[in-house]
Formats: sequence, C-alpha cells, structure tokens
Amino acid sequence: MKAILMTAIGESSVLVEQEIAEPTLKTSTEIKVKLHAAGVNPVDTKIRKGGLFYPNAELPAVLGCDGAGEIVEIGESVTNFKIGDKVWFCNGGLGREQGNYAEFTTIEQRWASLMPQSISFENAAAAPLVLITAWGALFERGNLQAGQTVLIHAGAGGVGHVAIQLAKIAGAKVITTVSSNEKADFVKSLGADEIIFYNQTDIANEVNRLTQNQGADLVFDTVGADVFKESIACTAHFGRIVTLLDASNLDLNEARMRNLLIGFELMLTPMLRDLDFERDKQIALLKKCANYIDAGKLKIHVSHVLPLAEAKIAHDLIEVGHTIGKLVLSI
Repeated sequence: MKAILMTAIGESSVLVEQEIAEPTLKTSTEIKVKLHAAGVNPVDTKIRKGGLFYPNAELPAVLGCDGAGEIVEIGESVTNFKIGDKVWFCNGGLGREQGNYAEFTTIEQRWASLMPQSISFENAAAAPLVLITAWGALFERGNLQAGQTVLIHAGAGGVGHVAIQLAKIAGAKVITTVSSNEKADFVKSLGADEIIFYNQTDIANEVNRLTQNQGADLVFDTVGADVFKESIACTAHFGRIVTLLDASNLDLNEARMRNLLIGFELMLTPMLRDLDFERDKQIALLKKCANYIDAGKLKIHVSHVLPLAEAKIAHDLIEVGHTIGKLVLSI
C-alpha cells in the first residue's frame, strides 16, 4: 500500500511516499480500515521536527493521529462493527502504532467510532483530535458552565473553531480572538458573541471592557507562552486558564493573587500512557459529537484537502500558520 513515511527528524522534506506492506489483523478484536482521509494536526509537525513520542520507537514511521475510512475486515471477536461501516478515530501516529497517512490501518474496535452520517470522510478525518481537545479543555479541565464567559484564543483555528461551537452548545458566552476580517466573519458564523482583533488592540483591556472589568470565567489558550502570560489579566478572580502548550518559566504572581486554577490539556495522554478508561471517555465524546454534527449543531471546517502524496505541503501550510479550520489528506 502507499504510505507517507517520516524517514528522519527534520523539515517536511523527510516525508516520503513509499510502498509498504498492508497491515494485518493481530488480534480477534481488531478491525482493518481502508482509509479515505487523514487529518493533519500541529502535533504531526512537532513529531516530525522533534522525534517520535515513544522512547523505543524507530524510524521510518507513519504519522497522522486522525483518520476516517471504511471497514474492510474484522476479527472474529468484533462485536461493535461490521464490514462496510464508516468509522472515525484518533489512533496511532505517535511512533508505536501506525499512523493514518496511509491507505490502510488496523485498530482495536474499542478505539473507533461510527462517523457522523451527514459528512464526508474528509470532514470526519479532520475532527477527532480537535473535538476531544476542545471538550477536555472547556469542560473537563475548565468546568465551563452555562451563563459563564469564556475567552477562546485563535477562534478560527482547528481547535478554536470547534471550541466556540461546543461552548455555545453548552450555553456559554464566547469571546474570541482573530487576526483578520475574514476570520472575524468565520467565527461570527459559528456563534461567537464578541470578537477581538488581537493585532489591533490590547486583549486584556478589551476583555475587561466586555465583561464590566470582571474578566472571563475561563480562558482557553491554544497558542502558547506569550498568550498564556497575557491571559492572566483577562481572567476573572477565582477563574480558570487552560492551555494546550508549555507554560513553564512564567511569572505567575498575578495568577496567584487572582487565585486562578491553571490547567493543561493534552488529549494524547491516554494514548501515550495507555489509560484505557480515559480513552473510553474520548470514544463516548465522539459519539456525542457525531449526534451534534448530524443534528446540524456542530460543523467541522476544512480549508484545504490535499492528496496523500502532498503531505509535505500540508505540513508546510500548518507551520506557516493562520489556516482557518483544518487541513486534510485525501487518500
């Protein structure tokens, strides 16, 4: 089968299309999936530049955590699915199990879910990682409640655009940051209540103006250390900040004075640490989100669909930044 291999640690040129053996079922509870699409996420570029997550993993490796496709073979003990079912999942791509930049994959039935009936394979493949990330940050770590105010940084991005929608479904007021009129129109269409152009104004001043100097109950940082630092002044006393990135080596005196709860969201932890009970919760979330999508309450925006052979270009686009929504490889 065709697959994109990470042949070394380095720039996107280390991604090479090659023919490799098709995977085979190794247990009676595995399913084999003909992949139709693979989501491309920033974590893929970080692994490519920094190395595989598992210490004993060896190159070459197939990247790509997110996938969607059709089941073509099932183990004798599979009870959740049948041949022909369309599934989506976040599995593999970190250096141990094969990732989804390939034509086929195998996966334990426990870690797959029926994809929404109303969307394409490309849209389905774009969704699992960002849905699980946004949900974990907003509700598991952030304890967001109806009627509360959340500031979501980079609302037009992959995680941000689903976080806006999930927060609105939960009945929260959403403030979000963007860099352009195009992105402002996009997040407004998703339900954002207030929009801040972060490149034109002081974010903390604007958030405090919009909240009558109370600050946001929850701030969701999807960007990094500088934004995290700026977020402290945006957060209500006794509020919460949740970040996806490294926030070490920062002055947290003001955060302490405000009695803030600080949380981290890394949705890959259950896969990396084999925390099966937490992965079960992620699968339950995918089922819930599939219902939201089929009911028209949640949309996954895909800005670029590229053929598998152009995985290098997809990585380059992510690293340039400023992409609206998600990038997907069509297989």
